[in-house]
Amino acid sequence: MSRAATGIIHPDALTYATGRPAITAITGMIEHVTSCGEGGTADLLLIAPATANTLCKIAAGVDDTPVTTFATTAIGRGMPVVVAPAMHESMYRHPGVAGCLSTLQGWGIVVAGPRIEEGKAKIAGISEIVLLCERELMGKPLLGRHVLITSGPCREKVDDVRILTTRSRGLMGRALAMQAFRLGARVTVVHGDRFVGAENVHAADARTMHKEVCRICADDPVDLFISAAAVSDFLPEPMAGKIPSGRPVTLTLNPLPKIIDDVVDRFHVPTIAFKLGDDAVARGKAMLRDSIGLVVANDPRAMGERDTSVTLLGEGGFMREASGSKEAVAAEILDCALDIFQFSKKEAKTSFPGR
Repeated sequence: MSRAATGIIHPDALTYATGRPAITAITGMIEHVTSCGEGGTADLLLIAPATANTLCKIAAGVDDTPVTTFATTAIGRGMPVVVAPAMHESMYRHPGVAGCLSTLQGWGIVVAGPRIEEGKAKIAGISEIVLLCERELMGKPLLGRHVLITSGPCREKVDDVRILTTRSRGLMGRALAMQAFRLGARVTVVHGDRFVGAENVHAADARTMHKEVCRICADDPVDLFISAAAVSDFLPEPMAGKIPSGRPVTLTLNPLPKIIDDVVDRFHVPTIAFKLGDDAVARGKAMLRDSIGLVVANDPRAMGERDTSVTLLGEGGFMREASGSKEAVAAEILDCALDIFQFSKKEAKTSFPGR
């Protein structure tokens, strides 16, 4: 902690909250070296919040507080450093501050946020900061790779009031997007929600989702497509107005083309497919072909729930069961994908889209 920080929150409060002693001065124990120096105990240095004063001192190599001394040591060692700027917006817009941030990013330091609101450059959300730290610590096996994911339900118009949809909440799609980002990928998600760590492309219905997926595949080459959305198989012939209640209604449902067919047959993108149903394993095995190297067979009862149980299917009789939280299962799915598709790192800068 810097001396200024101790005027806002007492070191004892941080010690109590973390169970670790708060460092407010560098002593003969050379805390900066034992933590961030060569052979130090720390794997990553996070500075949150990082004021304009601290950021500019770090960029200039000035280490006159415990925080800047830790930063100088960590940068010199080459360990991952993440900073989360927080200040008034006018300070953030100062060309000197902007230049210092640019210098830090040029050194490979990751900048989380800030959020520009109410005339302030507010500290990034905790989930964003944690996600960026996890990304820096996980080796980035998908660095430079573009992962495209469809997620969540589609909503098809029945009349001016009603829609046809599914119980999906997009939890698996969200988990896969965040895990792909942790692994270093640039992630695009086509869905009706908004995820941290991804470029979000809005699509509320199946036809819009199909169009956006094909547009992205054509304009921005995709290295891995994950078809996790509960896409509508049928399009209702919508009725004008509101269907009157109190009498039987017959809906005409017309089949929709499959998004995954275009991705595989037109664009030849390595693909992870999902198969849902009581016979998902048998039907999933039949889906395996040139670009579809991994199929996730899952149970309809898990739709909308936080936990799931799936069977992962691959060529050559590969089969693996995975169960638990959707976050844990997403990690297993992408671990399998790394083995099956044999991705190698590409040169790329760390970025955080979606702000």
